[in-house]
Amino acid sequence: MKTFVITGAGSGIGRATAIALSKLNDVRLLLVGRTTSSLKETFDLLETKGHHQLAIDIRDAKAWKNALETINATSLNICGVFANAGIGGENKYGNNDRWEEIISINLTGTYTTIEELLPYLKKSDEKFRNIVITSSCLARFGVPRYTAYCTAKAGLLGLTKSLAVEHASDNILVNAICPGWVETEMAKAGIKKLADIDNLSYEEGFKQQMSYVPLNRISQPEEIANLVKFLLTNEQTSITGQSIDINNGSFMI
Repeated sequence: MKTFVITGAGSGIGRATAIALSKLNDVRLLLVGRTTSSLKETFDLLETKGHHQLAIDIRDAKAWKNALETINATSLNICGVFANAGIGGENKYGNNDRWEEIISINLTGTYTTIEELLPYLKKSDEKFRNIVITSSCLARFGVPRYTAYCTAKAGLLGLTKSLAVEHASDNILVNAICPGWVETEMAKAGIKKLADIDNLSYEEGFKQQMSYVPLNRISQPEEIANLVKFLLTNEQTSITGQSIDINNGSFMI
């Protein structure tokens, strides 16, 4: 039995990925999130049994250590980590700047998550182990008022490459995904905020944002989940250190 850890599992892409992976008979999940209630909602949607939940702050190394010891994580054969947790929104320099919060959760929290789970990955009896990090298409280009978010997500691409090189000798593959607009509550809140700035309705704001996307559409969480599932389940063992764009053409290399 293999165990995959999913952070940010209480909603959106994390929840969709948990549901997709729960359809595999040889997989157990460790769902990680900020609130017990959201994790339970995801937990109740899973198609198989025997999974675990951890409601912790991903930035807290001590909380990680205590929680992993409590569930006896050494017995779980952890072979994959989807470091997906994060927050969105804009920030503005000054007394109420959200810079520290956004950077600490999105970048430092992801780093802490991976470092605390690496000893367990290295003990897995799977030949190849996987880490998938959720970055964003906003790591590729700048957006006004999103300085902290763009910086954090760009930093995750550097983290991906560094970890991929560092742990290649242990057959740990490390990759990032860069979604564009995905139909999640966080994305809806972002679209609403942008619409409010231009005195538009949500529907008008949504149409405006989609007009910037070549395919003129928003991705579904299940589409992103299928890519993550592909990367985690060793259908390939040659991709590492890569940043994979899945954003309806909003960024093209």
